[in-house]
Amino acid sequence: MSMTIIVTGGAGFIGGNFVHYLLKKYPDYRIVCVDCLTYAGNMETLAPVMQNSNFRFVKVDITDRENIFKLFEEEHPNMVVNFAAESHVDRSIENPGVFLNTNIMGTQTLLDACRKFGIDRYHQVSTDEVYGDLPLDRPDLFFTETTSLHTSSPYSASKAGADLLVQAYNRTFKVPTTISRCSNNYGPYHFPEKLIPLMIANALNDKPLPVYGEGINVRDWLYVEDHCAAIDLILHKGLVGEVYNVGGHNEMRNIDIVKLILKHLDKPESLITYVKDRAGHDMRYAIDPTKIHNELGWLPATKFADGIQKTIQWYLDNRGWWEHIVNGEYQNYYTKMYGKK
Repeated sequence: MSMTIIVTGGAGFIGGNFVHYLLKKYPDYRIVCVDCLTYAGNMETLAPVMQNSNFRFVKVDITDRENIFKLFEEEHPNMVVNFAAESHVDRSIENPGVFLNTNIMGTQTLLDACRKFGIDRYHQVSTDEVYGDLPLDRPDLFFTETTSLHTSSPYSASKAGADLLVQAYNRTFKVPTTISRCSNNYGPYHFPEKLIPLMIANALNDKPLPVYGEGINVRDWLYVEDHCAAIDLILHKGLVGEVYNVGGHNEMRNIDIVKLILKHLDKPESLITYVKDRAGHDMRYAIDPTKIHNELGWLPATKFADGIQKTIQWYLDNRGWWEHIVNGEYQNYYTKMYGKK
């Protein structure tokens, strides 16, 4: 059955990968990508699908109520998947207000549009950071869907606030919602301010690799295509009103990932530079994805050793994509290719 899906934040890392995933798996679906093209939105990520007749790109901010409502009226989407968010913790510490506006007020705008025009499913893409962190000396502890929200940064607080708003709209207004909370993603099209792509780019340019503190913070890594498959399952088979944790079963210390990247690229560990730790830096994230496995049959298909190798190879094969970001050219791509529309 054909349907129309609005994907917000679709010019970003995970959203862009999800757009590619949907168009490949469901060639009869209409995919409408919404992105306001802030610094992390990159039209070059969408270049391979721009000529697809079932794809439409709309440059609009999710906080822009008038134009979001206009889009819903034009498209009458069956589903909405909200990836749109300010997501970099360091930036949230510098300017919390931007995060509250986009991540909470933008979510409200989308939910209000869903209320007015009707929807089969609204899906909120959240993060494991809403749970806070876990101690390094308790490897037996994991985040489950019933773990209390305990945020550490303005970013995670804004995402938790959005999650609560989504649940409230489901309970109060009967908007059919689902939420997924994922661990750290990695893979193609990852904006090079995040750990893995930053380390790859810097290593390839023989630049210092900045590592917070001692690099002992632990993250659970999820290959982005596995995340896309999980969201796909939740959209089509997940129960309305539910939260699903999506984790990779790939816990690693930051410093070990950095050293692994250097080894793959045959670069010296002397490039590593330790820098002052981030304020309120969470020590360990670890997701228990038992629920989505038991209820929907999802498991991550990509082992970290394979995923990191594929990711490094992608950055080697697509130097132009990330070099345009590093030198700022990517920000002119939309205007150059598509004018100011």
